[in-house]
Amino acid sequence: MFGRRSLLRESLPIVGFAAVYMAVASMVESEYHLLTFTLVAVWATMGLAWNILSGYSGLVSFGHASFFGLGAYTSALALKLFGITPWIGIPMGTVVGAVAGLMIGVPTFRLRGHYFALAMLAYPLALLYVFEWLGYQEVAVPLMRENAAYYMQFTDHRIYVGIAVALMTAAMILSRKIEISRFGLSLLAIKQNEAAADAAGIDIMRNKLIAIVLSGAVAGTIGGFYSMVLLVVTPPSVFGMLTSAQALIMALFGGVGTMWGPVIGAMVLIPLSETLHAELGNVIPGIQGVVFGLAIILVIILAPEGIYWKIRDKLRAGRDDDRRPVDASSAAPAEPSEPARIKPGPDAPIVLSVRNLSKNFGGLKAVQDVSFDVPEGAIFGIIGPNGAGKTTLFNLLNGFVTTSSGSVSYKGGDITGLKPNAVCRLGVGRTFQVVRPFLRMSVLDNVIVGAFVSAATDDQARENALAAIELVGLGGAAERIAGSLTNKELRLMELARALAGQPKLLLLDETLAGLGSSEVEDLLAAIRRIASRGVTIVIIEHTMQAMVRLADTFLVLDHGQVIGLGDPKTITREPRVIEAYLGKKWANRA
Repeated sequence: MFGRRSLLRESLPIVGFAAVYMAVASMVESEYHLLTFTLVAVWATMGLAWNILSGYSGLVSFGHASFFGLGAYTSALALKLFGITPWIGIPMGTVVGAVAGLMIGVPTFRLRGHYFALAMLAYPLALLYVFEWLGYQEVAVPLMRENAAYYMQFTDHRIYVGIAVALMTAAMILSRKIEISRFGLSLLAIKQNEAAADAAGIDIMRNKLIAIVLSGAVAGTIGGFYSMVLLVVTPPSVFGMLTSAQALIMALFGGVGTMWGPVIGAMVLIPLSETLHAELGNVIPGIQGVVFGLAIILVIILAPEGIYWKIRDKLRAGRDDDRRPVDASSAAPAEPSEPARIKPGPDAPIVLSVRNLSKNFGGLKAVQDVSFDVPEGAIFGIIGPNGAGKTTLFNLLNGFVTTSSGSVSYKGGDITGLKPNAVCRLGVGRTFQVVRPFLRMSVLDNVIVGAFVSAATDDQARENALAAIELVGLGGAAERIAGSLTNKELRLMELARALAGQPKLLLLDETLAGLGSSEVEDLLAAIRRIASRGVTIVIIEHTMQAMVRLADTFLVLDHGQVIGLGDPKTITREPRVIEAYLGKKWANRA
């Protein structure tokens, strides 16, 4: 669980594993087997580098050979051309890998999905031809007879194993640090639902850039060391497709999004492929590629998320927390104890001001010249038939869609054109029409992600999240995995996540959708509790009976235009509104 872990305590199993690994390697005499021990650690580290970007953020990279190869050539050329010791050349490769990560990330993160993956694939292929064109088809690391240790050239190959294990251990500790940090939780949120993470105030681009810089640095480091192990660097060996594929396969086979995944993958696949290559390489050239291909097929069929997650889920089966639905009405504070909400008067300050807001999608006018004001402390309802432009209007208010014309002001400041995370940091939270949970996280971690935007420390984020969970009535479900929640619980959790950032304005997009009558009452009670604490609420909803009891003011949209604005009693008697949306039963009651 986030916020309750010490890095020192978390590092002890890693150090223990490294010590056992070295102890086993120290008993081996064969140089070939020692090389295998070294390669396991090398490719585990390379898999960890891939995992820092792709495993945690979900951005699949086919191009990590770029960073690996640049690190390898930096270390090799520094020694060959300038006599620089690898003890300095490898850190130079680290810096080069980090800088390359930044240079690649800035333009490439503008792409999504398979476009991003294909773009990443292009970089190592381009670098392969660049280094061949520069005349570095083969760079042999010069042998140094004198002061060989200074040049990282040892007769005892156990030392290479020791260095590789040290680098792997450092990468594992870095990965674990990421996993238990605010940064890591933010990356996982981006991976599971980028739009929800953006709405929760996470700066998507900044976090992705940090991830690729760290990933590039680790890959550059291990690439630099790899060149000292092989002593010969060629463009195909470090920039080739197999290099990127091995990084990806180690993580996929062992388990993406976890520190142990790439290590498990390397410990299984590298000895297997090296053994088969030694025994059958002359009969079946490229046997390693066959092994890696079969490994991917088996993982896809038997354990799509990798061995680690398959084993973990089996161990946890039957040990999950109580999965019974939480009774929000009983878990929440009793409503009579809540302070009575004071409706805003005519002199209340304006929190949200919209002027002549329009959005066109080609020839479709989704929102047309919409203007309204929302006073502080109000519950402002937006209603209208399907396709009226309600959700588009919401997306315009908090930056998910850019405006065609008009302006949006929050507390007197223009927020038109700001990104969702920037709008959230100003104090505007939101939920979604279709619930966007982070399914593999606990309820508490889901809500903590929303708390980051206003909390200076991790402990404060945890406190704010717990308070929000209690307020909406999910206190008994804080430790449950979000994927096990009912629809009502997911709605309450998303409400808590938006609330944890301590917004002054809350945008609720059809929060009551898909709920039964008793569940609607639980949500209404939670919304009233939030409003009683002075939070201004703008809500879209189709359930008119609930909206009449909840909202102070209605804005009615039809075909993107405002056709009514006023108190519920007036609006529900307005003929034009009845014709567009409410139906004859309301006309008969008018």
